[in-house]
Formats: sequence, structure tokens, C-alpha cells
Amino acid sequence: QVQLVESGGGSVQAGGSLRLSCAISGDTYSSRCMAWFRQAPGKKRDGVAVAWVGGGSTYYADSVKGRFTISRDSAKNTVFLQMNNLKPEDTALYYCAADRGPFCTRLDQGYNYWGQGTQVTVSS
Repeated sequence: QVQLVESGGGSVQAGGSLRLSCAISGDTYSSRCMAWFRQAPGKKRDGVAVAWVGGGSTYYADSVKGRFTISRDSAKNTVFLQMNNLKPEDTALYYCAADRGPFCTRLDQGYNYWGQGTQVTVSS
């Protein structure tokens, strides 16, 4: 079992930055794939960033490439999502997700463990 707790959401103006954190506890072997998803009202949940801890590879949705960075501090068992140059269309509920892998996916059905979500609101 893996428990995930997100933090760091909030309200920011367009062009600003936020850093989301996801604290991981439990069986860390089951969290070799880590991902951030987001869901805006009335829209489906989309993968934003994925990281494969074993090989260091990452994936980013086209809409956030160059602006968002996923990283992991293994010593603190925490995954981060650094979000820069935020846009109003980034407004959503952001979720942290984990799975043991070995194949990491950007699709939400590929993850067994989820956090409760943290709200990000970007105003123009």
C-alpha cells in the first residue's frame, strides 16, 4: 500500500509559479512510477507529468512542456511538480498518483494509488 498526500496548491496570477509536493508513505517499491494529473471542471482527468524513478525518464504533456518540471527527492520520499509561467488554462485540481510499474503511463487507469488532490487556480 502507498499513501499520497499533496500540498502546495493555491491561487496565483498568470505568469506566476507554484510548487506542488506529494508526500509518499508506505511501500515505496510500489511507487516507481510517479505522475501528476489534473482535472478541470467538466473535463476528464489528464496526465501532466510522469517520472520513472528507476531510469530517470520523464514525460510531459505538450501543454506544459518547458513550464512544468517533475522531480523526486528520494531521501524525503517526496515528489514535486514545479510549475512556472502559469496560465489560466492550468486551473484545475491536481492529483499525485503512483504505481509500481515497470511501464509508466500517462493514462490514469495505469495508477493504483492516488492522493486527495490540491487546487490550483490561475487568474488572468
